[in-house]
Amino acid sequence: MAGGGGEGVLPSAALKDQGNEQFKSGNYLKAAALYTQAIKLDPDNATLYSNRAAAFLQLVKLSKALADAETTVKLKPEWEKGYFRKGCVLEAMERYEEAISAFQTALQHNPQNTEVSRKIKRLSQLAREKKRALDVESMRSDVDIGKNLDSLKTELAAKYGDVETGQSIFSFVVNVIESAIKAWHDTGKVDPRVNFLLDDQKTDTQKYAPVVNIDKVWKGQGSRKWKLDQSDGFFVQFESPALRKIWFVPSTKEKGRTLCRSPETLDIGIHEVLPRIFKEAAAA
Repeated sequence: MAGGGGEGVLPSAALKDQGNEQFKSGNYLKAAALYTQAIKLDPDNATLYSNRAAAFLQLVKLSKALADAETTVKLKPEWEKGYFRKGCVLEAMERYEEAISAFQTALQHNPQNTEVSRKIKRLSQLAREKKRALDVESMRSDVDIGKNLDSLKTELAAKYGDVETGQSIFSFVVNVIESAIKAWHDTGKVDPRVNFLLDDQKTDTQKYAPVVNIDKVWKGQGSRKWKLDQSDGFFVQFESPALRKIWFVPSTKEKGRTLCRSPETLDIGIHEVLPRIFKEAAAA
């Protein structure tokens, strides 16, 4: 029951009307305050919660807006507006599947509501796009460079006779490859660059390696030596006096987005991108 008042207009209704005027004028904070005063006088009025939810939505107070939308539905479960309001808040939260469900319920109560139908169609597309993006990000996160190159850590320690030195070089290699993968994911390319590790400090030089004609790296080698067909991707070559390595990081398009796969170790004698940089270490 509405709160008592003087003759004619009830106080809660008057506050609601004032709130509506403030809302129309874009004064959403004032509107929410007026709806709150009205709710104190008429706590079972679903319209007041619905209106305050709309004001909170405009103020981007989404948790409060959702709580009011839920209360609206609870107080008046047959009213389409409550589900519409809930759907709008969930849409703003990018909880598209839940928003679609709320809008579908609203449509059940009013099948002629074309605005709701349009929202369902648009959000269905957004939900698919979001799922594709999440799937790709999940696949990207599965590329664990450290794990894929774990054997290199052991090899470096053996070559240098020092676990700590081997770990330092290993971390450097992993960081370089991870940075290259991030650049490839973000831009679809990796600029040729030489990175040096000097005195345990990684230094990105401004010296660029010559651009390599990738076709020359594998064409003519035959499928027996090149197992990656015409995969797009990039090479990472590691040079040290004690060890030389080269990897190819293949890339594919998954659901419209670039995705790097795990690095493939190649025979550097066949696929080297740059000639030997350091003088070969003498045998012990």
